[in-house]
Amino acid sequence: MIKNKKAKWTVRVLLLVGTLISLYFVPWLLVKAWILPLPDTVQEQVDEAIGHGFDGMIVYVDQAGQPPQYYASGWHNRESKIPAKPHALFKIASIGKLYDAVAVTKLVNAGQLSLDKTIADYLPELVGRIENAERITLRLMIQHRSGIPNYSDAPNFWAAPIGYEESLALILDKPANFEPGEGYEYCNTNYLLLGTIMNDALGYDKFQFVQERILTPLSLNHTFSSLSEVNLEDVMSGYHVGHPHDLKADEYGMLATAEDVGTFLRALNDGSLFAPREQEIYASIYEYEHAGWVPGYQSFAEYHEELDAVIVTFYSTTDPDLYNWNLSEIINSRIVKILKRDP
Repeated sequence: MIKNKKAKWTVRVLLLVGTLISLYFVPWLLVKAWILPLPDTVQEQVDEAIGHGFDGMIVYVDQAGQPPQYYASGWHNRESKIPAKPHALFKIASIGKLYDAVAVTKLVNAGQLSLDKTIADYLPELVGRIENAERITLRLMIQHRSGIPNYSDAPNFWAAPIGYEESLALILDKPANFEPGEGYEYCNTNYLLLGTIMNDALGYDKFQFVQERILTPLSLNHTFSSLSEVNLEDVMSGYHVGHPHDLKADEYGMLATAEDVGTFLRALNDGSLFAPREQEIYASIYEYEHAGWVPGYQSFAEYHEELDAVIVTFYSTTDPDLYNWNLSEIINSRIVKILKRDP
């Protein structure tokens, strides 16, 4: 206990100064987005997001017992002044890891892969090039517990898209970040390698397997592996703060509509995506929702059990400091609050 009045006053001054200093560094738009009165509707919240600086936004809501809801605001293409379209194609980035994890699950259930076999078993050419290759199992890679360095952490990685060989070269002969199974670190390299392992096990591209075993059974006709499969005009434009051009033409993997992602996520969470035993395998290895980021594109696919609702949100503006990522999470939480308030 501080008994001296002068000491108490000094402590209060120091606390006040510390508070003022910390507030100086708070991004005020984040505070504003958080404390603004909650809008009456989801559409008003989406429109408000554009006012916070996003060029475009798409939202899909699938709540049990209600028809799906579609929302959009801002621009589909800023330069051409084309308004945002709720059914536009979007680069879903790491949300694609959910599809890969399901594909691995199905291959494990069919006996074509084993969760307990290692990189050394499946990619022996990488022994000595990836530390602990003899101890890193498929299970550890799926769960981001391998300790392999993340290729996308390399300086200037996002400056321009590169292929498999170039990405892999960024981490070869580098020390592990931790011992296999002894830590967790989100790592794109894990899924780069898993893709190659699946291709080898199948004898053809793993996306064909995803198409046959996941997309077609769910009638997901607007999910694609790359830009080469789509009309570029159907893809929502993406923008990165400080970069002058539309990033739509940069190749960064899977594209889908918000509705397709939502339909997939519903089937993943209710189990209808799985054959017998597959759901048990999947539950032991990976998660049931995901987010994604590539330059110009932020995506979130979430399931809210208390609402029995799938919510997919797409934002077409990114920034180097991930400020817009934090802003997106605030907006996502406000959409959930609106739905909880008005079920």
